[in-house]
Amino acid sequence: MTSERKRGVWGRRWLPVLGTVAGLLVGCGEVDGTGLEGAAGPAQGSSALSTDGSTARPAISRPAWQPCGDDYPGTDCAVVRVPLDYDQPHGPTIGLALARTPATDSRHKLGTVFVNPGGPGGSGVKMILVGFGDYLAGVLGGRFDVVGFDPRGVAASEPLQCFPDEDALTQFFAGFPQFPYLPDQQRPYFDRLSSIADQCFAEKHRIIGHMSTADVARDLDRLREAVGDQRLTYLGFSYGTYIGNTYANLFPDKIRALAIDGVLDPRLWSSGWQVSSDRVATQKEFAEFLRLCDEAADDCPFAAPGGSAARYDALARALRRRPLPLADGTSFTYDVLLGDTLDAMYAPELWGGPDGYAALFAALAQAVLGDATAASQSLTLRQALRERLRPPSRQPSDYDNSVDAFFGNQCGDIELPRSFADYRAIGAYAEIGSIFGPLWWWTNAGCARWPVNADRYVGPWTARTSAPVLVVGNYFDGITDYAGAVATSTFLGNSRLLSYAGWGHTAFGRSD
Repeated sequence: MTSERKRGVWGRRWLPVLGTVAGLLVGCGEVDGTGLEGAAGPAQGSSALSTDGSTARPAISRPAWQPCGDDYPGTDCAVVRVPLDYDQPHGPTIGLALARTPATDSRHKLGTVFVNPGGPGGSGVKMILVGFGDYLAGVLGGRFDVVGFDPRGVAASEPLQCFPDEDALTQFFAGFPQFPYLPDQQRPYFDRLSSIADQCFAEKHRIIGHMSTADVARDLDRLREAVGDQRLTYLGFSYGTYIGNTYANLFPDKIRALAIDGVLDPRLWSSGWQVSSDRVATQKEFAEFLRLCDEAADDCPFAAPGGSAARYDALARALRRRPLPLADGTSFTYDVLLGDTLDAMYAPELWGGPDGYAALFAALAQAVLGDATAASQSLTLRQALRERLRPPSRQPSDYDNSVDAFFGNQCGDIELPRSFADYRAIGAYAEIGSIFGPLWWWTNAGCARWPVNADRYVGPWTARTSAPVLVVGNYFDGITDYAGAVATSTFLGNSRLLSYAGWGHTAFGRSD
């Protein structure tokens, strides 16, 4: 299946939590309310015209928390109803799925912190169920409920499902390169991927025209009211920073504490030009991977007398000329190499050692020279690394709609080119200065036939919020460029920039 490049960290094993973020969340004082049972007034900027022309908000749906089940001790689940279309606030509603790790210090409880893992298409419910709720609740001293929610169209929240089952989804992408790196692959790739819009709209899901990030932010404001908090406390990662940024600009007077880490530049994202930042960020971090490998010398399996950069270039050229056959009957191709290299940029914790990405690239370099043992080793290493990067979920599901939800949100949110000629031209531009540019760019072809949501938000991004926004950027984040954090901290008049001098996607959990 195609490797859609979602920006999220929920699949990574959670490391010790970044103390500065925890300090921000706890240190802002008491919530302006009385906890879960407190009455919450209407949010500024969130009223809507009812069908009779009057300004009114429908009654708030309160969560009826119940245990999530024996497999998830200590967590509660609930559903909150929100309008399907905020232009019709008294019209049809949808259910948003929530999971909660409850506060343990009820006497000193400060409220609820909402969390989002990224994507688009990442499940906040799953984020809680795999253990992040326990992590964050513990760091915050048990003074918050930690709540993850599935954004509209995602997982258990009115999910967009474009295929009847997983087999049909897999078949749609069968034989599909991760991106078209050969000229004769480009037109078939574009035609197939752009047809996903026809597939999704044929299913006639009512949610499909209502998956913009602006609507997710409006939902978040309803959830804030539903739990009784008069102002929002929020922690978002990666694409979740775009949700936070959108909320901050739609509801600037409703911020209690907001922290965003791995920040997308909202101007580039909303305009469809994020690829210009992606390609630079990935190339910068990969250059660091190679530099550190050379510094480590014999301790890096991929180090070579002529330098690791030269060795990687030789490997890439060999795979571009001829795929490497593997023992399981598959072939390792140039696009797969770049996809695996991009995956490595998420987690520098997986770079070194005998079973890390440097070892995988070393085995591949030997395999393309004819070493059958190395070819077998590369297959084993790759499978193990993919499991470590994306450990299996404990959440049962008949259908994982993360691919469907990715396109449902991104294509409805961003006005992208329509013609094959444009995709080919921008793909060529994206490759200038970075081998990763086309890998990031061509996935957008899934949006070529997708109508843009009328309710999307495209700025301005310059609101002054009621409380400071903590903007966290990692110098060498190969997925969301550090420049996005710098830009956001410049736009938001009441924000603070926290910079982490390190590698990998997001800074959270990488420093004590």
